Amino acid sequence: MNKEIFAAFYTQKGGAGKSSMTILVASYLHYVKNYNVAVIDCDTPQASICDLREHEIKVVSENDYFKALACAHFRNLGKKSYPVIRSDAANALDEADRLLNEEAVKPDIIFFDLPGTLKSNDVIKTLSQMDYIFTPISADRLDMESSLQFVTLFNENLITTGIAKTKGLHLFWTKVDGREKNGLYAMYESIMDEMSISVMKTRLPDSKRFRKEMLGDRKNIFRSTLFPAEKSQIKGSNIDLFSEEVVSLIKWQ
Repeated sequence: MNKEIFAAFYTQKGGAGKSSMTILVASYLHYVKNYNVAVIDCDTPQASICDLREHEIKVVSENDYFKALACAHFRNLGKKSYPVIRSDAANALDEADRLLNEEAVKPDIIFFDLPGTLKSNDVIKTLSQMDYIFTPISADRLDMESSLQFVTLFNENLITTGIAKTKGLHLFWTKVDGREKNGLYAMYESIMDEMSISVMKTRLPDSKRFRKEMLGDRKNIFRSTLFPAEKSQIKGSNIDLFSEEVVSLIKWQ
């Protein structure tokens, strides 16, 4: 590969887990698959990914268990943690340029965590420069209407007009309840197929582990910017399969 990729997990709907997905996939690709990753957190004012990185650094500095774990982890990895840059939608692309020009090890992929509003010209401008956009959806009528409206508007107003550089816009199922009938998902996918909307194969289950962060008294790591999710925690989450599918959809030039 000789060209970096800009990517975002994006939806207008709050609480869909786009920041969690950014962290989980970025960490899997950087720490497990050995890609060089960077994250630009421009989801102001909360900046939850930056806050998590700062919290984790504090935990590692104060907790002997995690301090030893971090030393062994980075020694075996042979590289540093991926950078997490605090920014906003207006300056995110400039921050990406700075990373690419100044970092000794240039990232293969930069993830942007953006605010969930298309009423901001800065958000639209930055989103239009993403090579790939991954949009979480759930089997809920209001959620589906919001997601389909976003995909339709983005396709018609930005991709087909050539304003956006986006090569792929892919929806993926989250919060999948194993008790729900598969016919419901088949019905929605049939509608999206008629609209020529891409839906990823990997489905992510409805699980509390997607909200688990690294705490001083918790040894099981799942959502972390410093460590990959532990194998025991990944099992059944499909994060490994999902991350592999993300890579398979990206076409480096």
